[in-house]
Amino acid sequence: MAPRRVTPSGSLLLLSPQIPMPATAPGLPISNARLAMVIFLAFETMLFAACIAAFLVFRLSATAWPPADLPRLPITVTWLNTFVLIASGYAMTRAVGGLRRADQRQLERGLMAAGILGSIFLAVQGSEWIRLVRHGLTLSTGMYGATFYTLIGFHGVHVLSAVLWLLLLMVGVQRDRFRNRVRVPIELCAMYWYFVVAVWGALFYLVYLL
Repeated sequence: MAPRRVTPSGSLLLLSPQIPMPATAPGLPISNARLAMVIFLAFETMLFAACIAAFLVFRLSATAWPPADLPRLPITVTWLNTFVLIASGYAMTRAVGGLRRADQRQLERGLMAAGILGSIFLAVQGSEWIRLVRHGLTLSTGMYGATFYTLIGFHGVHVLSAVLWLLLLMVGVQRDRFRNRVRVPIELCAMYWYFVVAVWGALFYLVYLL
């Protein structure tokens, strides 16, 4: 029987039994956007891993790599260009730090520096490609040329897409288009940027130094 209570007027008030409310589900440790980016980067990692595996099969089975009649890859310039890309990752970290501290000036400077450094990286890579093509290293120059341009070109496309994404974010930040929603797009771009920098470290060692 449900419990009863006597009101001040003397009438009986029937009380319904209390029904326990379900506990609130704990919040997700990662947002849907960040989770989607993690899944996307995992897929991209598998693509790069497949390309690297194919490269290693040809690289380790070749008697001479690179072939004697083909130009050598520019090690010194690529070392410097690698530091440029690493510096762009640091600039992106500065931008994210400015975002989290609500420092608009640091945010804009970090984004601009990352974009400029990423563009320099692409420009240097492009100039080196032109030089290599002039010296006879093309996509059709055996497996050496095919694997080189496939791996490095695939990475270059990723850097280009990261730079374009960053430019869009810079325009949005300067126009205050995103307002309070600026955090997630910039953090997603930063995740992608760090991925591009990390992949280049592996490619630089395997393609240029190994």
